[in-house]
Amino acid sequence: MNKMKILVVEDDISVKNLILTTLKAHDYQYLYAQNGKEAIMEASSHNPDVILLDLGLPDMDGIEIIRKVRTWSNMPIIVISARSEDSDKIEALDAGADDYLTKPFSIEELLARLRVVQRRLSVVQSAREEMSFFTNGDLRIDYAAGVAYLKKEPLHLTPIEYKLLCLLARNMGKVLTHKYITQEIWGTSWETDIASLRVFMATLRRKIEPKGSKNRYIQTHIGVGYRMMKVDCDL
Repeated sequence: MNKMKILVVEDDISVKNLILTTLKAHDYQYLYAQNGKEAIMEASSHNPDVILLDLGLPDMDGIEIIRKVRTWSNMPIIVISARSEDSDKIEALDAGADDYLTKPFSIEELLARLRVVQRRLSVVQSAREEMSFFTNGDLRIDYAAGVAYLKKEPLHLTPIEYKLLCLLARNMGKVLTHKYITQEIWGTSWETDIASLRVFMATLRRKIEPKGSKNRYIQTHIGVGYRMMKVDCDL
C-alpha cells in the first residue's frame, strides 16, 4: 500500500515539530490537531490510516478521544504520552489504543511502530481485495463492479444469471439444493421457481462452459441441485 496518512494530535509545539518533520522526511502524509475537539473533527472528516495521540490535551483527556473514535472506527491509534505508569498504559489499551509509546521516545522507535502498523494494514487490504474477487479457472467475478469474466472477456449475463453465478461461487464445492437456490434468488420455492431455475442454469452454462465441454464449472446433481466445481486454468 502507499504511505499512510497520519493524524498527529499533540499540543506540545516542540514534540509536534519533531514528529511532523520526521513524517515529512519519510514521505508520510500527515494531518495535525492541537486539541481533542480538532482531533475528533479531523479523524471523522479525513479518515486517517493511523492516529498518533497525546493523552494530555488542553480540552479533554486522550482516553476520551480513544473511546469516541472507537464508537465508529477501528483505525489504529498509537498513544504518545509522558504518562509512564502501567495503569495509564492499561487504561489506554483497554479503551481501544493499539500501541503506547512513552515520552521521551526515539524517532527510530516511532518509525518502527509505524512500520508495524503499515504491515498490518497491508495484510488487511490484501484480504479485502481477495474478498472482492472470485477466480476459478478462467472464470473471474469482480463483486464490487458486478461483472464476471471468462478468459478476461466480460460475460453478458442477465441479473438472474449473475446472481446464480455469485451464489454458486460463494459456495464453491458445496451442493446447493434447488430449494436453497430458489429461496436465495427469488425468495420462494415453488415448482415454477425450480422450472425457471433449470432454464436460467442452462443459459448460464452456455455462457461460461467452453464449447465441447460438459459440466466443467457447474455440476448437476439430479433431483437435488447444483455445485460449482474447482477447475484449473486452460493451458
